[in-house]
Amino acid sequence: MNRFAYLFEGLTIRRVAWVSAICVVATGIVVGFFLNTYLDLLVSALCVGYTSMLLFTIFGNIRQERFSRQVMQVVAILVGSFVGTILAGLVKGRDIVQMFSERLAGVTITMSLGIGFGCVVVAAFILREKHAKDAARLHRAEAERHQLEKNVLQARLQLLQAQVEPHFLFNTLANVQHLVETEPPAAARMLESLIQYLRAALPQMRQAESNLGRELDMSRAFLEINAMRMGSRLTYDVSMPESLRCRPFPPMMLISLVENAVKHGVDPCCDAGSISVRVHEEGDRLRVSVADSGEGISLKKGTGVGLSNIRERLKTLYGADARLVLEENKPHGVIATLDLPADNGTSAEMDDNPRVERAA
Repeated sequence: MNRFAYLFEGLTIRRVAWVSAICVVATGIVVGFFLNTYLDLLVSALCVGYTSMLLFTIFGNIRQERFSRQVMQVVAILVGSFVGTILAGLVKGRDIVQMFSERLAGVTITMSLGIGFGCVVVAAFILREKHAKDAARLHRAEAERHQLEKNVLQARLQLLQAQVEPHFLFNTLANVQHLVETEPPAAARMLESLIQYLRAALPQMRQAESNLGRELDMSRAFLEINAMRMGSRLTYDVSMPESLRCRPFPPMMLISLVENAVKHGVDPCCDAGSISVRVHEEGDRLRVSVADSGEGISLKKGTGVGLSNIRERLKTLYGADARLVLEENKPHGVIATLDLPADNGTSAEMDDNPRVERAA
């Protein structure tokens, strides 16, 4: 019996209720045109309606390829109206022979009404089914479009990130070369620091995700390398609550701001400059700032693939919910702040006391 259970899929109480309601309404419409009582016509309508509904469900679930499902359902209405009319006569105690002789006109009318109302119901059902399929097709197309947009955005982010990597590495190697040429005794220490930095940074450069702790460690290593190169001309400090170390953060974005502060802030102009990196959370916002005491906002031009790259990546990652803000660091210098939506998914323990590290 289980082999044929699929034939009755869709035969629900809701469908039975709908057919019952249609029979009641249809009987009320046509009763005024006949001599029959309302109850007599209702019995005929229910017999035709239930039989057509049963065959409509079975015929619609038959697995075959010769005819479409809609054709099979129309055939079900025709057969159901005929069988239901015969069943109605038997329920009323009528003789089958008389039904097709003396009462043939009544039988024909009952069958015709069953076919007419049944075809209207089938048409409504087919339209509803078509609408559901169109909605499902539209939903799939929308999901595919979102997936395609996601893939495009991912590829765009990888391209933007790939622009940052050689830019950063080449500048760092240029700093190493400068140190080797100007201070040979410090070359070994510089190369050792660079090797430690590269060991930490290279495995992460092509990852799509990072965290604040990892990016801050790389920035600190970069500042240390430049402090060795510049000597007393550069001091720096880094401050971040320990609870924020595991927060997700775009890779290579903070290091671009730090590099920009060194290259376009302190290095060109100052006999003694400082760079301060601060990370803090305000409500539902995460703010990461890099402040320098360099030339100032009026002279800072950015790096082409530096600040403009950061803005492009922020737009791609967060839309309008993130921004890069540049403001004056009085009495002179620039504060570059990344304003991002805070992520509460970190597993680190809360610690309101920031850890501050300083280097001369």
